[in-house]
Amino acid sequence: MIRETRRSVASGYAALFLLLVATAIVIYWLVQAIIAVSVWQIIAASLVLIALFIAFFGLFIVNPNEARVLQLFGAYVGSVKTPGLRYANPFYTKRKVSLRVRNFETGKLKVNDKNGNPIEIAAVVVWRVIDTAEALFEVDDFEEYVHVQSEAAVRGMATNYPYDAHESGEVALTSHTAQIAERLQDEIQDRLAKAGVEVIEARISHLAYAPEIAHAMLQRQQASAIIAARRKIVDGAVGMVDMALDMLSKREIVQLDEERKATMVSNLLVVLCSDRGTQPVVNTGSLYG
Repeated sequence: MIRETRRSVASGYAALFLLLVATAIVIYWLVQAIIAVSVWQIIAASLVLIALFIAFFGLFIVNPNEARVLQLFGAYVGSVKTPGLRYANPFYTKRKVSLRVRNFETGKLKVNDKNGNPIEIAAVVVWRVIDTAEALFEVDDFEEYVHVQSEAAVRGMATNYPYDAHESGEVALTSHTAQIAERLQDEIQDRLAKAGVEVIEARISHLAYAPEIAHAMLQRQQASAIIAARRKIVDGAVGMVDMALDMLSKREIVQLDEERKATMVSNLLVVLCSDRGTQPVVNTGSLYG
């Protein structure tokens, strides 16, 4: 594995000044050689001038949040990250790599969640290059690699969790967004570590049931909500009935046998649990008539 090596190079301003001065001197020498009709001086000055021309290719600019990866005939030499005008061996190839923070959104992927329900999911990934050597030499195209591996990580993560939590404490895509985002970031980072890329943030940007089951799932959610509401109403009603019977007994307002208690419980539950207003019925007889 090729790891990044920081490379210190000369200041480009000093090198540019020296090259310009040397070029001016050589041009003056060449002119004088032509005037003097000195063949060997003309040849020597021309060769030196060609060498200076080649030396100018050693100048290069490094912008802020940018690196230049140096190679000499295919061999990795090092990476320059100091911004400004720099100078290095003119035979080095100097490949530019951006270190800026980038982001992209995956397409809407159609996958099955943990329960086998087809869903649509997309994510936003924020990333940057932290190792220029790995980014260039370990993978063919690190930008394309980031996109493909991020989509693969989103697919893999989505299959491990249900869309909705149907049990208490169950981690689901819709109910545990922070935990899911952390897991997604870890999944993507594991895949991109070999490409010299750091994942800064990864979050789900789109999540929905697939169109073919969206209506059925909506009805299921509504039914689950109704059941949960009914359960809460029944729990409250039973508590209120228990409290009413307990208070009647403690205050000795009326003595009820088991049959009358059952009748009272039934009536109270009907009143408290009904989704419509109840109509009172006045009992003028006796339960034992």
